This record gives sequence, structure tokens and C-alpha cells, in this order.
Amino acid sequence: MRISVIGCGYLGAVHAACMAKLGHDVIGIDVDARKIDSLSAAKAPFFEPGLEDLLEDVQSTGRLSFTTDMSAAAGSQVHFICVGTPQKKGENGADLTYVDAAVSGLLEHLAPGDIVVGKSTVPVGTASRLSELIRAQESTAHLVWNPEFLREGHAVSDTLSPDRFVYGVVDGSEDHPAVSVLDEVYAAPLSAGTPRLITDHPTAELVKTAANSFLATKISFINAMAELCEAAGADVTRLADAIGMDDRIGRKFLNAGIGFGGGCLPKDIRAFMARAGELGADQALTFLREVDSINMRRRTRVVELTRELCGGTLLGRRITVLGAAFKPESDDVRDSPALSIAAQLQLQGAVVTVTDPKALANAAKRFPELHYETETNISVEKADALLLLTEWPEYRNLDPYELGGRVSARRILDGRNVLNAEKWRAAGWTYRGLGRP
Repeated sequence: MRISVIGCGYLGAVHAACMAKLGHDVIGIDVDARKIDSLSAAKAPFFEPGLEDLLEDVQSTGRLSFTTDMSAAAGSQVHFICVGTPQKKGENGADLTYVDAAVSGLLEHLAPGDIVVGKSTVPVGTASRLSELIRAQESTAHLVWNPEFLREGHAVSDTLSPDRFVYGVVDGSEDHPAVSVLDEVYAAPLSAGTPRLITDHPTAELVKTAANSFLATKISFINAMAELCEAAGADVTRLADAIGMDDRIGRKFLNAGIGFGGGCLPKDIRAFMARAGELGADQALTFLREVDSINMRRRTRVVELTRELCGGTLLGRRITVLGAAFKPESDDVRDSPALSIAAQLQLQGAVVTVTDPKALANAAKRFPELHYETETNISVEKADALLLLTEWPEYRNLDPYELGGRVSARRILDGRNVLNAEKWRAAGWTYRGLGRP
């Protein structure tokens, strides 16, 4: 099939490359000329494992190209909307400027029977509004809401082999004409056993925000338990192991630490609360305010623990922060708790050095006043304390004995509870985990 992908950021670039890998002819469209130039040269404008290899592979087949010209969408049977929905400045709600612009620009290029597929995360009710615009322009065109469930660091595999498909069509019917078209688009993963669910528009729109809100709640729950464990002298890692054995709860996302960040969970739960308020159902999601509050409180807690670790003062202390990205296998620093903590430490008088395998360029744009070092061994020289805040494998596997000769004081705060505390203490380090005795 011939497919257009409108918006070639994180979601769109991965989706375009994967659709070409599945055998379709794909045109990726974006207003950012530098991004288009990069993708056209098979260079990803962000770090995502496997993406550049995939871009090079599919572009050699001639099935994938990129442009800034929206008219290139003409002739495609299926049009994916993959633009961003950031948080509005000064508000909790989602900014739909890019979604509205993408659909408006596409309208004049629609042909009879075309399928427009929304993948962006939007407030419930958006699909109904956009569907009316599309049908007013082309009465036989259809809008499907098909939410994405990508995990940064695993986006390519999550697109090629997803754990489910959700199609939101106007009547929620299996017989809707857009269903068979999307089935053809996703024929390979469907034939491999990926389940799919047909819903109405509002349900499909709610799936992604509801899923992210549940995951955020689970993370904040175990972080709240970490606070209690610190007060009681208990070990939150063993507590999580114990309650995670209950298959109704499960162990995933029960890792206490510095909290969640990134471009999805924080803004999605806030937009979810804002939209619920607009619908008169704000009381249903008041618990998410505490979820958000617990998450932000973790950052302050790490600053407090670092001060304790450094003998009661941060002034002049040399602190090395291991990790700037919000999670490993990503260069994304949007709402990164690690970077936020580094900035707070510097504001309180510490001399902070940040290192990360992939995210330093983006971190420097966000906080140019921090000092950045690409080499881990150099970054830890003469440090008074180390903070492991993003659990990259190279940090998890650091040798405490070798590292001990480089620092001024053997102090480490394990913000992700991924290190072997006994091993580090045996090497002479003062080890501090979160929610651990």
C-alpha cells in the first residue's frame, strides 16, 4: 500500500521506517527541513536503538522517502497523523496545535475512500471533531484512532511486533470499511498473532492515557512505599518482590527510584486530569494529583539524601551525576528527573558534573549551566559523591574497587536501586539506596 506519515519526530520517524519494513511504500512529511534532511540521509535525529540501521535498510529498497511538501500525501490511501501533543504552557491540558495543523494541511489532498489514522495521544473528544472536518472535505474518507504504545529504547520492535492493536472507528463496528484497510496495513504482525480490538473513537482515545496513568500510579505507589520503608527501616526492594508475586499485581513497574519522566507519562496524566475536568468528571481522577505530587517529591528527596551523604552540606561538594536521559537507551531529557536533580544540586551550591552515553547534547540545551563530561572515568575524578540516576548498563556494571581510586570520597547514591549494596560496601563505599536500610 502507499502510506503517508505526517510528523517525523520520535513516533513518526519510527512508524514510517517500520511501515516500509513491512513492505509498504511510505512518504514521511514534516515541516522541519533539518529533520527531513537527516532522515533522508538515513540518520536519525534522535537516539533509538536499531533505527538508523532500519532507515538505511528500507531506503535502499526505494520504499521510504521524506519531504517537507504536504502535497506528497496525495495518492496515498492511508495517512498516519504522528505529530506531538505537548503540554500547554502554563496549563495541564494538551496542546493540539500540531494535530490540527496536520489535519488541516492534509484535507485538500484527500481522495475518495482515503483513511486518516490518528496515532498521536490526544484528549478524548478530539477524534470526533477531526472526523467531522475530514468528512466535510471528503465524504467517503474515514478517521480511525489507532493509539501507539511505544517504549523508548524498544520503539522499533514495539512497532513491528506490538502487543496489541486498537482501532477506534466512528461506530465501533468490526464491519466499518476502515478496519479491513488497517488490517492490510498491519497484515504481518496480525498474521503473527498480535491481537486487535475494535472500539469507538472515545474509547480508543482513552486507551493510551489510561494505560500511562495506570503505569504512573504503580510507579508512584512503590515510591510512596519507599518513603514509608525509609521511615520504618524496611527494604522496599524486598517489599516489591513480595507483593509482585501476586499475579494480580505483578512485579513490573514496581521499582522504587527517582520517579518517572520523559515526553509521555508526566504530560499525559496532567492532560488526562485537565480533560476530565472539562467533561465534569474531575473527581474521578483526583488521585492522579497525588501520583504527580509523589513523583515530583522524589527529586527533592534525592537532593536531601545527597546532602546527608555529603555530611550535611552541598556547598562546594563535587557531585558526579551518572545519567541525564530520563531512561536508558534514549537521549530524551524531556522532564528527566536525573537532569532536574542535577540542576537543583547546582542551585544549592554543589559543583555538578553530568555524564551520559547519549543524552549530553540534549541536556546541554536544557541546562547549559551544568558541566558535562562524555567519559565516565573523567567525570568521577575527585568526586565527593556519585549519583546513579539513569540505569545505563555501563553504570550498573561499574567496578567499585577500580572506581574507588578515582574519587575523593567513596560515597554513592543509587537512585535506581540497581547496584549490589553489599559489593559496594565491601569495597569501602558508603552506599545509599532509596527505600533501603
